[in-house]
Amino acid sequence: MNLKEFLDHLNSGLPVIGGSETHLFMHKMSQEALQITAELNSAYHTPEEICALMEKLTGEPVDESFAMFPPFYTDCGKNITIGKNVFINAGCKFQDQGGIRIGDGTLIGHNVVMATLNHDPAPEKRSTMHPAPIVIGKNVWIGAGATLLAGVTIGDGAIIAAGAVVTKDVPANTVVGGVPAKFIKKINSSEEV
Repeated sequence: MNLKEFLDHLNSGLPVIGGSETHLFMHKMSQEALQITAELNSAYHTPEEICALMEKLTGEPVDESFAMFPPFYTDCGKNITIGKNVFINAGCKFQDQGGIRIGDGTLIGHNVVMATLNHDPAPEKRSTMHPAPIVIGKNVWIGAGATLLAGVTIGDGAIIAAGAVVTKDVPANTVVGGVPAKFIKKINSSEEV
């Protein structure tokens, strides 16, 4: 299996069966991600060095407008797409096997978790994992300590309150919060938050 075949499998939503070729390749990718994130998190890096390490981690170009405050953690890295003018604050954890797409202008607070894999609910199949993407629109603000679960889409301009657990899609230009996250209010473009 190669990286393209691996990503095609995950991005098609096919399950990853424990012990399968895809599962073993996932472990190989995890080791590479652990090496790169250890380098990212172990010393000070200039903004340019952080962009270069994220390009190495994701295997994709990262715009020079990208900014991050490490530490940052992932067990894959190869299924993250980052738009322009994105900021990721310290302590974030991305489980990106199912795909994480971050739109332009998005701000991600401290200790945000994005999880794109679910284990099978049947006890005898618990080692099987089901990938589903997290898609984040443009100009989204994700508050500190929020958790986004597999399969959710966050609309443009939305705000995810600190500590929220997002289990369902969030419409554009709305504020959601709580556990599970629920609609709080609509955002007017000129409104002060």
